[in-house]
Formats: sequence, C-alpha cells, structure tokens
Amino acid sequence: MNGAALVTGAGRGLGAAIARTLAARGWPVAVNDLPGRADDVVADIVAAGGKATVAPGDVTDEAEVTRLVTAVTERLGPVGCLVANATGPQPVVGFEDLTWHTHLGQLEFFVKSPTLLAQAVVPGMKALGGGRIINIGSDMPERALPGWSAYSAAKAAQLALTRVWARELGASGITVNVVAPGWIPVERHADVTQEDAPST
Repeated sequence: MNGAALVTGAGRGLGAAIARTLAARGWPVAVNDLPGRADDVVADIVAAGGKATVAPGDVTDEAEVTRLVTAVTERLGPVGCLVANATGPQPVVGFEDLTWHTHLGQLEFFVKSPTLLAQAVVPGMKALGGGRIINIGSDMPERALPGWSAYSAAKAAQLALTRVWARELGASGITVNVVAPGWIPVERHADVTQEDAPST
C-alpha cells in the first residue's frame, strides 16, 4: 500500500501538525483547507524536504470533494491515507436554544463530510490494495458537558459510522479508525479563557 495522504482542515492547528508529521514519515501530503489557509503548511513541509501540495476545497460539498480528490490523485497519486479533521464553528448552545439547524451544522462536518470523503477515496484505496481512513473524534460524548449536545451527538454518530465502515471495508484492506483526543488549545481557541475552556 502506497499513495498519498489527504488531511482535511490542515491549514492550522491539529490538522497542520498531522500533515507535517505524515510528511516527515515519507507520505506525499495533500493539505486541505479553505483557499489561502494551507500555503504556509505546504511551504514548511517542502522546506523540510517533504512533498506536499495545497488542496483547497469545501469538504461538506459533494462536487467540491469529487474535484478535490481527483486533483490530489492527479498530483500525488491515489489517496492511501485519509485524515478527516476538518471542522466548522462549535457554538455552545443550551437545550432551550437548540434547533435542528444547530444539529445540522455539526452533522455537516462529522457525518456528511467523512462520508463524502470516504466514498471518494475508497476506490483508489482498493486499487492500491488497502488504505487508512482516520476520523478525528472527541471525548465530548462521554463528558456530556452542558451546551454541547449538538456537537456531542454528531461526534457520537461519527464514531458509530466509523465502527460500521471498519467492518465493511476491512476485507478490502482498508482500516477505519477514530482518534479521539481531549481538548487541544490551538489557534481557533486564542480567545478562550481558562474559565471558558471545556472541562469536566
């Protein structure tokens, strides 16, 4: 199994660290983020002797995902490793203010996007003889913090689909896993005070 690594939401934070680490381990890396956000990460990887390309695109849009994976395949080869890390706004919304729209905002990134991405890369992984799909999960479903029900529900759904995919795709040599780190303060949390940080 060879191929390239595609890391979504990799222009900063955890995604950038993942992209740099994969490149350091010899993977050609497609660094996905919104336009203009991935340039510095790609420059860092290339300066360190790795191979990387900017791969902009909205990973919640089906046409964009198809275009993105096609472009990555043309530049770096089939995707052998997918890290679905991209996320959107994560508002704290209490029960009284919760709406279906709030839920949809989280499901877009943690159910729809991983589904679109996996369906786009799996044919290439099968041609390679196997692959790796890694969803970035969360410990929030277990922590059950007030105000985080929409986020936690979407992350729980992500875990469930990952478990089913692991059984469905394993016969093709494709492993599907969730990595669920705790809260990691990155650039998006620059304005979060110690008092406001998620805690048990």
